[in-house]
Amino acid sequence: MKLTRRDFARGGITSAASVGMLRLPAFAACVPSGSRLALRGVSLAGAEFGERVPGEYGKDYIYPSASDMGAVARLGFNSVRLPFRWERLAPEPSDNFNGKEWRRLSATIDLAEHAGLRVILDVHNYAGRKVPADGFSAEYKIGSPQLPVAAFVDFCGALAARCDAWPTLILGLMNEPFGITPKAWLGIANGAIARIRSVGSQHLILVPGIAYTGAHSWHTSGNDVMGGIIDPRDNFAIEVHQYLDADASGTRPDVVSATIGPERIEAFQKWARRSGLRAYLGEFAAGSDAFGRSALINLVAELERNSDVWIGWAAWAAGSWWPSDYIFRIDGTGASNLYTQTLSELARGTANCETSR
Repeated sequence: MKLTRRDFARGGITSAASVGMLRLPAFAACVPSGSRLALRGVSLAGAEFGERVPGEYGKDYIYPSASDMGAVARLGFNSVRLPFRWERLAPEPSDNFNGKEWRRLSATIDLAEHAGLRVILDVHNYAGRKVPADGFSAEYKIGSPQLPVAAFVDFCGALAARCDAWPTLILGLMNEPFGITPKAWLGIANGAIARIRSVGSQHLILVPGIAYTGAHSWHTSGNDVMGGIIDPRDNFAIEVHQYLDADASGTRPDVVSATIGPERIEAFQKWARRSGLRAYLGEFAAGSDAFGRSALINLVAELERNSDVWIGWAAWAAGSWWPSDYIFRIDGTGASNLYTQTLSELARGTANCETSR
């Protein structure tokens, strides 16, 4: 049984299909010496875990510790994408925060900054949430009668207002929206950005598209409309995710080919450049083997070559609650794996040109 990123966070376990060993083609994988990208990090999971919300701290979910932050920093990463659940920070869909939960989140931000890590806040809710009116039993999308757009807009404004103490913090609007139209999501995102700026926030904002914000499906999902984002401060970037398995879901460690990463992001990358927009690769992963290593190096090399578009990346995922056999576990505890080693080299800008066979 292998745990996948979405199933573990939602409290379930699923099995990943096994694929036979693939013969590695010869190719050159090269990352330039050093890095031109400002953000080279990981998602640090834990606070988004568990199906039960709000849930019990320490049982259903956890925030990263000082030890977790130190491990990430020692691996050479300079930033952490910090997932958390909207329902826990604001049990009512409003701008009224749970004080204890806010103290946990703010203390975690302090731990990251003390470790020299820049923080990306990630509202890990897929453009929806559960509400107390029905005992948190059902999921509702933003814009539904149970979860009006104003509730999300108010939440974003309240969160931004509380983050003044961390000027380099980055606000991610929402993790992987789905089940909502591109036009509706554009209006919601613009409303949230306007509210964030109205409280005086100057933070960089990361804006995803719909359909899990996949780079590979950006155009077919209708996400071209996100060129209509309006930010009074013009300080935002488009966040996309890109997995390298057959269906781009991130549920299997096997990568399609050594060059699948650059191929899948190419059309989005061209669109962002034409539109004059910056981009951030907020999730990606590959198996901990030689083939996965080559795919990772090629993908990050493509971001480096196009640093006029890309501001950085965060790989999926570190965190002390991942089981030892989790397919995308980034482990900074000393239990080395090739996936962790490769990402660490990429973060430091030390992954050299190599030929794999």
